[in-house]
Amino acid sequence: MERTLNRWLKPTATFMPSLRSSRLQTPDSRLQTPDFMDASDREFFDRQLEVVLPGLPARIHELLHVVPLIVEDHPSRELRRKLRLRRKDTLCGLYTGVPLIRRSVEQSGTPSDVIHLFRMGLLAAARDADGQVNADRLRQEIRITILHELGHYHGMDERELEDLGY
Repeated sequence: MERTLNRWLKPTATFMPSLRSSRLQTPDSRLQTPDFMDASDREFFDRQLEVVLPGLPARIHELLHVVPLIVEDHPSRELRRKLRLRRKDTLCGLYTGVPLIRRSVEQSGTPSDVIHLFRMGLLAAARDADGQVNADRLRQEIRITILHELGHYHGMDERELEDLGY
């Protein structure tokens, strides 16, 4: 599975680019989420991601070659502080970079665009009322989050994405 994931995922970035926006979950969707990830949770998530990626449209695959997809357990402490998030499982995804509609030839030295997926946030979003993760719901949340963050890459704001169901 590691080899297959490497086709889609890039190594974790070491820079802190400007933040466009993010996909957050409401508190009621984070029922009984542990504060850490174990290997089995990570493996389960990655298997679901492997199911989602091939099912995305060809144009999305092209975009993922331009805008790397980075999967992490949770946002860093620095990022949580910057976004004023108390919990590690609140954030599902984040686009960092300069949206296409705001780019200029005068911009140089700007860090590359990146889409981050956060396992803990997505797993929390997929939990049912009993605190169990539903695999179908997790795949749906992963897909929606990828498309949501690509919407930010194209310059869409939260309201526009919500109107489209993302």
